[in-house]
Amino acid sequence: MAKRQRYDTDLTDSEWRILEPLVPAVKLGGRPADHARREIVNAILYLCRTGCQWRLLPHDLPHWKTVSTYFRLWRLDGTWPRIHDALRRDVRRAAGRHPQASAAILDSQSVKTTEKGGRAAMTPASK
Repeated sequence: MAKRQRYDTDLTDSEWRILEPLVPAVKLGGRPADHARREIVNAILYLCRTGCQWRLLPHDLPHWKTVSTYFRLWRLDGTWPRIHDALRRDVRRAAGRHPQASAAILDSQSVKTTEKGGRAAMTPASK
């Protein structure tokens, strides 16, 4: 694989050491992977950070269809929530907190959907 120019969104070696065990490995017995998992993750991070369209991924990253397929597969198999949960636990530990949150705060203003509650909110007004 040819060496490419590094993007600001690329994982550092230390970041990849944290994520590598959380990203699904290439399946044994299948077709050899065309791209390293790190490059797939780098492409996904590029998309997330820049907000570009799938088809506008730079040509030195894996093909957009490949990246899109892995993103979708990892969404369906629960990889993204597992990564999120593991990173959250690590951040909480580093901050000296319990790895699992024990409380949550809901802002009633952001939850409120209507001034009326219950059945009245769902019943159409009579003419």
